[in-house]
Amino acid sequence: MSVVDFRLVRQLWMFLAVAEEEHFGRAASRLGMSQPPLTEQIKVLEQSLKLQLFDRSRRGTKLSAAGAAILPAVRRFAGQVEQLETVIKEVAAGQSGVLHVGAITSAMLDTVPPLLDDLRSTHPNLTVFVREIDSVEAIPGLEAGELDLAFVRLEGELGSGIATMPLTEDRLAVALPKEHPLATLPRVRLKSLEAEQLVMSSRQVSPVYFDMLVSVCRSHGFAPRVLHEVRSVASQIAYVSCGQGLALVPASMRKLAPDNVVVRPLKERVVVVTAALAWNRNRFHPMVDVVVSQLNQKRTKKT
Repeated sequence: MSVVDFRLVRQLWMFLAVAEEEHFGRAASRLGMSQPPLTEQIKVLEQSLKLQLFDRSRRGTKLSAAGAAILPAVRRFAGQVEQLETVIKEVAAGQSGVLHVGAITSAMLDTVPPLLDDLRSTHPNLTVFVREIDSVEAIPGLEAGELDLAFVRLEGELGSGIATMPLTEDRLAVALPKEHPLATLPRVRLKSLEAEQLVMSSRQVSPVYFDMLVSVCRSHGFAPRVLHEVRSVASQIAYVSCGQGLALVPASMRKLAPDNVVVRPLKERVVVVTAALAWNRNRFHPMVDVVVSQLNQKRTKKT
């Protein structure tokens, strides 16, 4: 088992300062130290790495080819150290003051606002940053630590320590132009869409949801004829309104339908997850535990 050489860590900070300032005097001032010890520590670092990191001349200090080669990795290392310091402070405080949330548009309208109201009442010092994402962005964001929570269309076993909790479900329905022959029916059989051109939520945006809808169609004997792939359910309905095909959508989306579009339930009962909470089990964040617990209690009460 290797032991961390903290002198090397400190020397890499010094290297970064000199590389960015291109001047030993300015770098020393930035680091709050005098120039001679800084110069000495850089020499020690060069000796230990067996690399010349800077080209020194009367015109100033420039990175050598070797120094330029290691600079990106040193920058990443410095960022990770800062992130580690932040996490340590958060854990020591017992509660993080910042929560980064990603959500699809529909969740930003329905699921996220009441949750944030609850959090603000119980944790008034909490700062929450919410940004719109596509479902496909959730897992990379959670793995990288850019997101603490994601409200997206995901379900099932995702691996990599990513956990999910279904929050809202809805029956699948079909959105179609008001004058379409199928619009006169109270319920539409899925098989009757076999010859229709469909507007689907893009696989690039939400691969799990897209694959699930394709699988449902195939299980009823046909492959969907996809005319357009769009970014959201609202976009699906907009395309139907413009005469660009039919769309499989959650039944609750009838509230978004304009006058020339009707939303009819399917004859078959197909339930889809319209929003799920996703988080990374491998990263510690006290407020994530709070949110998961609160939402789990609400789900338990409903059932």
